[in-house]
Amino acid sequence: MNKIEQVLHSGNSHATINRAPNARRGEHGALDLKLSAPGAENREFIATGLHPRAEQLFSGAWSACYISAFEIAAKMKKVTLPSDYSVDIQVSIGSVGTGHCLGAQFTIRAPDLAADVVESIAHLAHQICPYSKAVHGNIEVGLNVVTQ
Repeated sequence: MNKIEQVLHSGNSHATINRAPNARRGEHGALDLKLSAPGAENREFIATGLHPRAEQLFSGAWSACYISAFEIAAKMKKVTLPSDYSVDIQVSIGSVGTGHCLGAQFTIRAPDLAADVVESIAHLAHQICPYSKAVHGNIEVGLNVVTQ
């Protein structure tokens, strides 16, 4: 697996469970994409630029899938998630030697849960999520956990 030596472009996503489906979240010059997962509540890719780059689209699709896998993993571990938990994914394309590769950084916010519990759920979610499985061993994936 290659590690990015110099980041050329990044795309960020912020996925949450939208409990107020009519709430507008994007600012001027941005849009909110409502994403779906089979049998799940609305997921949103919030405040995306009007002309998203491939890294943004990939991070948005991955976050919509991963947040569902995160819920499944939490249920498997019998952990109740806080209502305001979220997943942020930054996908970067960068140079490595004379070529290019991708990298990803996950930030999971789960207020009031222990960090080790969130990490355990996050690792199990990567085993469940089809996007995570597709890139496993192919790109570097980092994890940040925020519990406050």
